[in-house]
Amino acid sequence: MFNSVLLQVVVSGANTATQIMDTAKNVAAQIAQTALPVEQPKQASLSMLDLIMKGGYIMIPIGVLSLLTVFYFFERFMTINKASKLDKNFMNNIKDYIHNGNMDAAKALCKNSTSPAARMVEKGITRIGKPIKEIEETMEGVGKLEINRLERHLSVLSLIGRIAPIFGFIGTIAGVIKIFYDISLTDNISIGVISTGLYQKMITSASGLVVGLIAFVGYFILNAMLDKTINKMETVSVEFIDVLQEPTK
Repeated sequence: MFNSVLLQVVVSGANTATQIMDTAKNVAAQIAQTALPVEQPKQASLSMLDLIMKGGYIMIPIGVLSLLTVFYFFERFMTINKASKLDKNFMNNIKDYIHNGNMDAAKALCKNSTSPAARMVEKGITRIGKPIKEIEETMEGVGKLEINRLERHLSVLSLIGRIAPIFGFIGTIAGVIKIFYDISLTDNISIGVISTGLYQKMITSASGLVVGLIAFVGYFILNAMLDKTINKMETVSVEFIDVLQEPTK
């Protein structure tokens, strides 16, 4: 009798446990069916133009500075590169003309050259017969004028290299001020609001630094080219004075 009662209790408990498990499975299935799908984060993409436009109005002067940088760099590059070109036989021909007394041919050779060194020699030829010291001073004066002509607009690149990053920082600071002003009005200090406004304003700093870097590198390259041209002018000047002194030796 006792065994029969115990068996019934065990069977009843097993059935109850099975019912509980089935109920839990049904509830879980219903929850899974009714659960909303999880939205995947959107991958936003920005083109370079869109990114620049988000920088605001301060990007206008930075853009103007970038155009000036490109224009003056290539303009000076072509001018200095043209001035540095001189026929390797130029001084040999000048020497022959002077020794033969053919001054007109020597002057014509100088006029046909676009090199500032040739214009220095031409000025020296017009002073032949005067003291060597006076000829040197005359040629030095022409050389200074030619160097000043070649250095024209280089100061613009130097200035852009300094002020372009400043414009970028001004844009970023102005943007940060506006961000915190908007936060003070809405009491919304979420990371999304701050990061969105901040990354847009950091564009001006990045743009200003890039333009400034390009201007600085361009200024350095042009100065290096100018130094080589000046060295060539000085070499030609020394060789010309030597030519004038050779007959007196």
